[in-house]
Parts: sequence; C-alpha cells; structure tokens
Amino acid sequence: MTTLSPHLRQATPVVAVRGEGVHLYGEDGRRYLDFTAGIGVTSTGHCHPRVVAAAQEQVGTLIHGQYTTVMHQPLRQLVDRLGEVLPTGLDSLFFMNSGSEAVEAALRLARQATGRPNVLVCHGGFHGRTVAAASMTTSGTRFRSGFSPLMSGVVVTPFPTTFRYGWDEETATRFALQELDYTLQTISSPDDTAAIIVEPVLGEGGYVPANQAFLEGLRERADRHGFLLILDEVQTGVGRTGRFWGHDHFGVTPDILVTAKGLASGFPLSGIAASEELMQKAWPGSQGGTYGANAVACAAACATLDVVRDEKLVENAEAMGARLRAGLETVAANTPGIGDVRGLGLMLGTEFVTADGQPDSATAARVQRAAVDEGLLLLLCGAWNQVVRMIPALVVDETAIDDGLRAWSAAVATGTSAP
Repeated sequence: MTTLSPHLRQATPVVAVRGEGVHLYGEDGRRYLDFTAGIGVTSTGHCHPRVVAAAQEQVGTLIHGQYTTVMHQPLRQLVDRLGEVLPTGLDSLFFMNSGSEAVEAALRLARQATGRPNVLVCHGGFHGRTVAAASMTTSGTRFRSGFSPLMSGVVVTPFPTTFRYGWDEETATRFALQELDYTLQTISSPDDTAAIIVEPVLGEGGYVPANQAFLEGLRERADRHGFLLILDEVQTGVGRTGRFWGHDHFGVTPDILVTAKGLASGFPLSGIAASEELMQKAWPGSQGGTYGANAVACAAACATLDVVRDEKLVENAEAMGARLRAGLETVAANTPGIGDVRGLGLMLGTEFVTADGQPDSATAARVQRAAVDEGLLLLLCGAWNQVVRMIPALVVDETAIDDGLRAWSAAVATGTSAP
C-alpha cells in the first residue's frame, strides 16, 4: 500500500470534501471557518462562482498551450489585466507556477542584469523551498537544513522586528539600516551586490510588517549603489494587506515584483514584473518552463482580478482586517500569554510568550488545536512556531469575522489554561 510521505503532516485533522467562500466542509459533515485560505491562496474564497465558470469554460477549449511554443488568449488577457494594477514602469511580465520559481527567476534576472554575484536578504524572510529560494530563506532552519551546500552569495541583513528586539520602530529601523551599511562595507561590496530581496510583511517569519522608513532606506541604497530592490509579494499581493500590493502602504516601488498565491484563487500561477528595459537584460533562454502561464490558471487569474475589482475586495480586506485586529487586540489585552498582535489588513498574527517573554510555541500549538475544536482553522508561523496567523479569504464578511473571534476567544481560553 502506498502512502504520503510521513513528513507531510496536516496542520488540522480535517479531511475537506467541499469549500464555499470562507468555509470548508469536512467528510464528517462539519462546517469549518477557514482562516488559512490555503496559506493565503484562495483570495476570492473557495470556489467563487466566477472563477469556477472561467476555469470550466477554459478547460473545455484549451487546457495547456505551452507559452514558449504558442500564445493563447488567457495569457494575453492576464498581461493586460495586470497592467491595470502593477506599479507604473513595471510593464514586462514572466510567468511560472510557484512562488519559489518566481523568486529564483527574480534572482537570475538581477544577477544577469547587473553582472554581480551576491544577493542581500533580510533576517526572518521566507522565499521558498527550492535550493536557491531556501538559501535566501532565514525564517527557520526547517526550510534550509539537511541539504547543504546551499547557494553561495547570500548575505543576511537585519529586518526591523520591533517586538523581538524590544525597541520602538524608529530605533529598530535605524539599527537595521546601519547594519545594512555595515554589511555593504564589510561583507558584500556594492560592486558585488546584485539585489536585496524583502517581503513587505514577513510571512513565515512571524507576520512582521516593514515600515516606510525602512523600505525608503532600501530604495535609496539600491539607487545609490546600483543594485536592485526586489519585493517578494507572494503572500502580501492581490489585496491581502488592505492595499493591492503590500508595498503600497509604504510608497516605495521595487525594480522587480514577485507575485503568486492569491493571484489565481488556488490555481498554480506565479510571476515577476519588471520594466521592459530591465527584463531585456535577461540572457536568452533563461526564461521558460513547461507549465508556466497554463491557460486554465491564466483564465482563473483574470476572473480573480475581475472579482477583486468588482467586489471591492481590497477595500473589504482593509475594513475586515481592522475589525479582526480590534477583536484580536481585545483578546490579547485579557491574556497575559499574548505578547503581540500585528500585521496588515487580513494578514494578522498573534504571538504567544512565556512569563519571562520568551517564544511560547507550546501554547500557540494548543490554541491552534483548540481552535479546530471550535470550528476555526488556523496556522502557525514564526521561528519557533510561536505565532498563530489569520489569513481569511478577502470575501470574508462581518458575520464570519465575529464568528471567528468568538471561536478564537474560546480557543485562547482553552489553550492558555491547559498545563
């Protein structure tokens, strides 16, 4: 008898048989409020009718038109639709299947365009599990251990994680930028540095937002030294943070933008965007792939972007995110074991700490498991898995938010009272 790898352990015991909106239905017949969204993927909710219809229609006409062999209409339409929401100047696109692939494509473009070998990454960032992407990931050793040697040329610099440092935002930001300057002076010369890559909100690193001064500092140094700024918007893009792109909160435009997850409501699709001038510097043959820009995935992405626009899901993410955060902060105020509530829009994390302020992964795990009993599905993140994260679909409404908060309050009470 064949089985799944024993390391593919599910975060919850639910066997899902159907999804609708912000709910999943288990084979036991129970309905669960899904605040995981497939790790931020089902942006328009499970099985949104317009996304389903677009995919069904496309399956009946053309499933796969390999995009370095032939062109197909869903890809043309997706390029046009993304042109309406991408930052000005990022007018050239390359599509793949996963976030890891897109990150590696961005790295390859940066190295080829600049002729420089090194890439700077921020401590706590997650960029994927493939070799190059894992080499750039510092959110936890579980993503990068056991298959060394990793890719060379990766240099780590601090991220302004205020809660971990115990500093205010200004102090943490000043420290992070000073250390970046020191790194450029002592480890990776600007002449050897192709790019710096950063998430607008650390994902697996604990749902820690960047800030305007920090990203402005990165932009200024990239411009001064001639390296590129890559923003990994795999998890923060397509409305997740209450703006279409996470960096829209901070007024800083990248040289390369990486997107995936919420772009196609569950179909595998990722991409990078850059200026045409920059994209032309990629070496011939360096961009391609068998399944990239699959016709069904592109059709689903077009429908996703239409739904996000027509149903005002970016605005909804901002409003519902504020409602959810207020409820999380109320629970935190009455729970000594909660050290911090943070995030942007519908990307929120609650960090659990011990009495002496250390990461408390055991309590976070108990709370997450207790939430399942309350009918609420959640995930963990953070270096010690001490953060419980909430990432409901962007279609979530007030009723679902309030239901989730009631379940959360009960789960916290159970998880923090257990021995």
